[in-house]
Parts: sequence; C-alpha cells; structure tokens
Amino acid sequence: MDVVGAPLLVIPFAIYNIVAFFMPVSWSAPLTHVTLMSGAEWTMSAGDILVALTALLLIVEVVKSARAGARSFVDHGLAWLLFLGMSAEFVWVAQAASATFFLMLVIAFVEAVIGVGMSVRFRTQRRDLVIEREAPSSVAEPRSDPQPEPAANATPSA
Repeated sequence: MDVVGAPLLVIPFAIYNIVAFFMPVSWSAPLTHVTLMSGAEWTMSAGDILVALTALLLIVEVVKSARAGARSFVDHGLAWLLFLGMSAEFVWVAQAASATFFLMLVIAFVEAVIGVGMSVRFRTQRRDLVIEREAPSSVAEPRSDPQPEPAANATPSA
C-alpha cells in the first residue's frame, strides 16, 4: 500500500519532538565513538545521527519526487506544509532551538524546493513534447528490395 503524499521527513521531525519533549537530552552530547584507521576518535551525538537519517530520507524523497502525476502535487504541497510547520516550531518553541533542528529544517527546505523544481521541469517537458503524425504521401516511395530482371537470352513463350 502506497502512502499518498506522506513526506518521509516527518519521521525525523516526529523523532526529534518525541525526544525533545518527553526525554530531554542534549543533542550535542557524545552518544558513541568510533576509532578510525588513522587512530582518531570520531564521536557521534544523537543530533548527528538524526541529521544523517534525515539526509538519507531526503534521497528517498528526491527519488519519489521524480515521478510525475497528480499525486506529486500533493507530495510537494505536504512537503511545503511540513517545512512551514518546522519553521514555526523553530521560531516559537524553545526545545526546537538547536543546531540539529536547524539542519533538519534546512533539509526540509531543500526537499520542498527540489519538489517544485521537479514539477516545473516535468510540466515543461510535457508541454514541449509534441508528436505530429505525417500525412500519407500520394507519391509512391521506391522499393528497397530489388525486382528480378528478366534474362536477356530467354526466349519468349508463345
């Protein structure tokens, strides 16, 4: 079953809100670390992981927006509503004032703009593509297969 018009970026938005309001954590506190081959320690925070998830879901959204049709307008409209809702939350809600939420907001904006660009591109391509039928020609075209020629020394039958 296909979810009509549901922007996937609502998933990290919901995760952020659940964690921010019900389990207050520091989005920049180290959550885990990985030792790289160079010997350096790379620390990851919950915010880093959530932003990475959001970026991966952006790829899926871009692929979804590549299809043309009436459903794509619903998708793009809901993407803009999600972006506007996230913008309002960023400005008016204290728990959303973090670098993690801001990066998610930027990714939501990129998704909304890409969706509009894809829609405009598909509409322009559909308008520019004109297929015209050729009128049947009254002049007979030369045949491509050669006709056998009568032999020169053959005697006509009477």
